[in-house]
Amino acid sequence: MKFLRQIIDGVSRWLDGVAETIVAAAGRLASPRAVQLVEGDGGAFTVGAAGQDASAFTLTPSQTARPSAAAALSLKGSRTEIVLRPSRFVFRQVELPRRAAEFLDGVIRAQIDRLTPWSPGDAAFGWTKPVEIANDRIAVTVAATARTALAPFVQAVTELGADSVVVSTVPEAGEHGGTAIKVLEQSARAPLEIGRVRRKLVAVLTVAGLAAIISVGTAMVVADDLAARQQDLSRRIAQRGAALRAGLDAAGNTALAKLERRKHESLAAVLALEALSEVLPDHTYVTELRVEGGKLQIIGITRDAPSLIGLIEQSSHFTRATFFAPTTRSLSDPGERFHIEARIEPSYGPRT
Repeated sequence: MKFLRQIIDGVSRWLDGVAETIVAAAGRLASPRAVQLVEGDGGAFTVGAAGQDASAFTLTPSQTARPSAAAALSLKGSRTEIVLRPSRFVFRQVELPRRAAEFLDGVIRAQIDRLTPWSPGDAAFGWTKPVEIANDRIAVTVAATARTALAPFVQAVTELGADSVVVSTVPEAGEHGGTAIKVLEQSARAPLEIGRVRRKLVAVLTVAGLAAIISVGTAMVVADDLAARQQDLSRRIAQRGAALRAGLDAAGNTALAKLERRKHESLAAVLALEALSEVLPDHTYVTELRVEGGKLQIIGITRDAPSLIGLIEQSSHFTRATFFAPTTRSLSDPGERFHIEARIEPSYGPRT
């Protein structure tokens, strides 16, 4: 729980820092109208150093002497510089080494409680541009006063509608060179702007977070759907491959069976021819020989056709020898033309 609280605090500080940076950048880019209020005798202020507004007014939160309508309108939405009389400030001249010019803010802040009656947190202070003096040293004039002494002026100008307030003073020329010193700068709308920007940042981050969650959820759903489709496609490919392999095996088996049958038929024909050559007499000539479906048919010429039936059946390779056509004799033939068929008996053992 403590760790979660630390994370929340860290994010909150980060949002504040980003909001302040954005507001500061926007303030630098914007160019508000500059108005100067110069304090005169008796605490009266005039608008502009040359007194463009002839009426003078007292600048306090109660506004006992309110400015004219034109003066109030010129302050609204402006960057107002309040130039206070030097009598309201304490001036001190500080001599420092030349190299300290790079770290003036830290060096002077560390010495404010020594140079003035106030601590750095309670004092509003500023300094002039460093001036080189002898012995490789520089001199700056520091002006300081209490923040509480400036608060009524800042509040009064803010109530009149100024966007930002700068408090400065011009030291007496004879004593401190007459250079204006800025001791305080405050943006009247900065807290409101920072809060508004912070809320917008929170809204943007919330929307971005929701969009990221939706994107991740959508990606997971799509990924699951794609995975299911891939599995289904892999299953179909496997089924199709199995079917193709089964078809190829069946075709291979059929072709193998045909080759096997042709092998046996060829072997039977060779054996039948060999057996016939052994049993047929020398005066017998075979002109045609057919082997189909385990049946042998021979056509030829011989001197004694009836004797061939017995000779063929004596062989262990043939059975049921018979004439399938009449025996004929012609004058041109040297003997009888016979047509005999018989069943082939497969036998791959020794011949008898």
